[in-house]
Formats: sequence, C-alpha cells, structure tokens
Amino acid sequence: MSRRACILVLDGVGIGEAADADEYGDEGSHTLANTARVVGGFDLPNLERAGLGNLAPIAGMQTVASATAAHGVLCPQSKGKDSTTGHWEIAGVHLEKPFPTYPDGFPSEVLAEFSRLTGRPCIGNVVGSGTAIIDQFGAEHERTGAWIVYTSADSVFQVAAHEGVVPLEELHAACARARDLLVPPHNVSRVIARPFIGTEGAWKRTTNRRDFSVESPDETLLDALASAGIARIGVGKVDDLFARRGLEGGHTASNADGIRRIGEWLAGGDGFCFANLVDFDQAFGHRNDAPGFYGALREFDAALPHLTHALREDDLLFVTADHGNDPTTPSTDHSRENVPVLVFGPRVRPVALGRRDTFSDLGASVAHWLGLPFRGRGTSFLPGLLA
Repeated sequence: MSRRACILVLDGVGIGEAADADEYGDEGSHTLANTARVVGGFDLPNLERAGLGNLAPIAGMQTVASATAAHGVLCPQSKGKDSTTGHWEIAGVHLEKPFPTYPDGFPSEVLAEFSRLTGRPCIGNVVGSGTAIIDQFGAEHERTGAWIVYTSADSVFQVAAHEGVVPLEELHAACARARDLLVPPHNVSRVIARPFIGTEGAWKRTTNRRDFSVESPDETLLDALASAGIARIGVGKVDDLFARRGLEGGHTASNADGIRRIGEWLAGGDGFCFANLVDFDQAFGHRNDAPGFYGALREFDAALPHLTHALREDDLLFVTADHGNDPTTPSTDHSRENVPVLVFGPRVRPVALGRRDTFSDLGASVAHWLGLPFRGRGTSFLPGLLA
C-alpha cells in the first residue's frame, strides 16, 4: 500500500477547558490562549496559515479564510488527563475511570515489596517536581544507594537514581519489576525511570528515561495495524505509552530530535508513524515556563513547512495533542482540555472539522485512510476531507 499516515502529538498543547474541566479543578485552563496572553501574543505564521487561529481566540493569531490544513477540535471522553489516557483515546480506547494517583505518597507495603524485589531501600515517597526531588534527596541517595521514589499529580511511580551510583540497566530492571508489582488497585498508568548525573548542587537528569506503561485493555489502532501487517514506527515516548504493544520506536532527546526523526520517516518510511514531542509538557508546562513553552511552539512552527513539503501524494499528517498543560496557572499538573487537530496532505481539502466528540475520531480516520475496518470508539472524519 502506498498510503501513509503520521499522527504527531504536541504533548500538552491544549486549546481550552473541556466540558468537565471543573471535575479536575481546571476551570479557566487554556494552554494556547493563556500562554499567548502572557508572552504578549504569538508569532506562529505557519500554524496560523494552517488554521490554528480559526479554532479559538489566541492573541497574535488571526483567522484565515483559506487555511492550508483541515482544522478542528477534539474533545476528551476518557476519564483522566495523563499522556497514556490521551494517547489511548486517540488510538480508539476509552477509560471509564482514571488511573490511581497518590497525593500522600505510596502505601508502605508497596514500597516494602519494591525494596524486597530490588534489594535497595527507598527514600522520598513524596509528590513533587523531578528536579526538586533530586535536589532534596540526591545527596542521601549517593550516600546510601537507596531508590528515590516519588510521584506527581499524574498516575506515575517514578524512580530516580544517579547513573554513577546505580547502573542504568539495574534502574530499568527495577522499574520493570515495579511495573509487574503495581497491579489493581495500584495500577498506576506509568512507572518511569529517571536517571541523573552530576554532583550536589548541580544534578542533571539524563536522556535515558524510560517509561513502563500498563497495557491497553482493548484493541487499539496499533493492534489493528499490526494485524493487517502495516508497518508502524514510534517517535518519542509513544512506544512506552502502549507498553510496546504493536509499536517499535526510538526515544528522542528533544523536540528537535523528534522532528528530525519524523522527517527521516517521511523521506523513506512506510505505513504509519506515531510521534510525540514532549518538550512542551516536560520541559515547560510542568515548570510553569510560559516563555519556554512559546519558544518550543516557535521551533515547531519553523519546522512545520519542512514536514509538510515532504508529504507524498498519498500521505496524511495529523498534528494534535493528548491533554493540556497550561504553564500560566498555579498548578504544575496537566490540565483537562480539548486539543486541536490539523490535517495536512496534498489531497486534503482545508475544511473546518468542527468540534469532534472524542479524540478517538482521529484514530478512526487514520484506520479509514489505511483501509482498515477498525474504528475503536471513534467516527472517521475522512469523508469530506479529501479532494
């Protein structure tokens, strides 16, 4: 088959509070509009031409009569606002209840069993930002060799260790054991290995992070593609979010690295590419860094023409997000938001797609394009999209 499709997720780039944002304490969140207001307006000419400014009032962005992409808004239906939930919904799976979170830390029996399985004690067991946690517990970790275990407002069991104290292979193996340990009712969305280097006062996290996710309970778009024998590749953390089921991929050091790998796939790949650019969320949203967030948007905007110019006649490129992460609110957590969707390709009619009831409409549309009967929990918006 000559047809190809790429879903490119701008991690955390939401476009306004979802209908149930009050249930998550996220009233007023609007990652794009609030960030634009704080930085004095956006200058994102390529995203503006694509129709992003047609989707919501965003300072500095104009509406355009003739967009270069089909454009719309996807509304979340799954319970939860983490990356796993968002990517699974894109791929056709809805969750009826959110993954568990631990605002007071993990139960003592969970940590005791993790220590028994791995042969190292645990310190920390608090909620916090990863860099702050390392500052707080890094010296004790160096002295004792204990795991630094912590969580956040998300459903995550994070394990930090210095690469000079604990070999990277041991850290990854310990996180794999934690993944096996954390079953219901403690089935957190992800176990995350957080290696770091450096000395006290100058710790630095490395790019050797690895996520260990739960497996989807239902068939996903990736499963359907695998069954049909269609090639699949992941860019960024997507393979981890699907527990490597139906997808192989390569982690990336930055958005720029991710964009480069997507470009390489466009130049010679086949089938389907599922990509995540995480800097918006990890480097800026969680740190309430609105100028940094805007800088990442400008970097992507500048790269966008290189991606779209590489599209073949039978290619579709879908640019979207998995949740919000408004850097202007007091919270450093994800925000319950709708997300934009922009569709590029030589055969795309730049129509307004309106507000879609679920992220799953995106996965259904990709399946439709690639000739699969799979629709998951979505409805394809392909009809009317193609010239």
